[in-house]
Amino acid sequence: MTTSRTTAWSLGWPAGSVPADYVLGGVRAVLPDAVIDNARVVVRDGLIAEVGPAPSGAGSLRGADLDGAGLLCVPGLIDVHSDALERERAPRPGVHLPWDFAVTSLEGKFSAAGITTAFHGAGFQDKMAGAMARSARTAIEVCEAVTARSLAPAPLTGHRILYRLDARSPQGADALAAALDGHPATAESLPLVSHEDHTPGQGQYADRAYMERYIAGASGLSAEQAARRVDEMIAERDAHRPVLERNLAWLGSLALAGRIRLVGHDMDSPEAVEALRARGGSVAEFPTTVDAARKARELGLPIVMGAPNVMRGESHSGNVSAAVLVEFGLVDALASDYLPSGLLAGAFTLARKGLAPLPAAIGLVTSGAAAAAGLFDRGRLAAGLRADLALVDDTGSWPVVRATFRAAA
Repeated sequence: MTTSRTTAWSLGWPAGSVPADYVLGGVRAVLPDAVIDNARVVVRDGLIAEVGPAPSGAGSLRGADLDGAGLLCVPGLIDVHSDALERERAPRPGVHLPWDFAVTSLEGKFSAAGITTAFHGAGFQDKMAGAMARSARTAIEVCEAVTARSLAPAPLTGHRILYRLDARSPQGADALAAALDGHPATAESLPLVSHEDHTPGQGQYADRAYMERYIAGASGLSAEQAARRVDEMIAERDAHRPVLERNLAWLGSLALAGRIRLVGHDMDSPEAVEALRARGGSVAEFPTTVDAARKARELGLPIVMGAPNVMRGESHSGNVSAAVLVEFGLVDALASDYLPSGLLAGAFTLARKGLAPLPAAIGLVTSGAAAAAGLFDRGRLAAGLRADLALVDDTGSWPVVRATFRAAA
C-alpha cells in the first residue's frame, strides 16, 4: 500500500501498476441506485472490499491512499461491441498498420474513455463494408491480435472477442468454426457470437434507400449505380437463403449446447426475436423497431443499443432511436459500436436529458453491459467484484475521464 496520499488527477500510480490493495477517498461513488458523496472505496487483492461514506473523524480523507478530489467514481466501463479496431488498423483507405500496433494503440483510447473490458468485433465474412474489406482471414488476424494483447503483462484494458458471423457466408462459417475450436468455453467466459445479415430489405436496412445512400457515399457511386448495386445485393441475398438457414441452425445448436452465448443483431420484428430465442439466443443487439424490443423484453433477453445513436438522437439507418427505447424502459446496455469515447458520453446524454437517473444511465455501460456479455464478476461498485474503476470529471459540457484503474487479472 502506498505510504503517502496522492491525487487522482495524476493517476496516483504508473499506468498498468495499480496496487492490489489501496483505499480511494474523496469521491462521489455511483452505486446501482444512488450516488454517495464523500465516499471511499477500499480495494483488497484487486477486489472491492468496501464502498460507502468516508469514516467520520479527522478529515474526509482519513485512511485514504488516493484523493479522488470530488470526482465521480464509476465501475470500469464494459464495451460489448466495438468495431474501432479495424479503423485503428486502417486509418485511411489503403493504409494498413500492424494489427499488434492497432490493438495496443486502441487500448490507450479505451483506457482514456474509462473502458476496462472491451469486446472487439471480428467480422467473419467476405465482402466490403463501406471502404473496409472484411474477410475470414482478417477476422482470424483480429482474433490473434486481440488474444495476444490480452495475454500481455498488465494491459490497460481486458481484451475480448465478439465473433460476428455474416449469416449468409459459407466461408465465414467455416472460419468461425475453426476459431471457436480454439476458444475455451467456460461458464464464466462463453464465446460471444453474433449472427448478422446486413443485406437490404430487412434488418438494419429494411428501407433500401438507406443502403443506397450508404453505398453511394462509401464507394463514390452515383444514385443510379448504387440502386443497381442494391438490386444485385437483393438477388444475391435470395440466392444464399439455404446458407442462411444452415448457419443459423448451426449457431443455434452451439447455443443450445451451452458452447456459445448467442447474440441476435438488428432484429426487426417480434417474429425475428422469437426465432432468435428459439434457437438459443441470449441477447438482442440493436433491435430496429419498438415492437422487436418489446418482444425481447417479454422473452427476457437483454437489449443492447448503440451509444452513438443516443448521442445523435436517431439511428443513421432510419431505425428506432435508442433514446426512445430508453424512455420505454427497453434498453439494458449501450455499446460503443465504433466510437469508444461515445460510451460514457451516451450515458451522460441520457442523464442530462432526464431520460434516466445518473446511476441507471451509468448502469447501461457497466452492470447492464456486463450482464449482456455474461460477465458477473464486474460492472458494479460492490464488495467482492473486480476493482475496475474510472474517475470522471462531470463539470464540463461532456464527461472527462481523469483516471482509469483496471485490477490485475
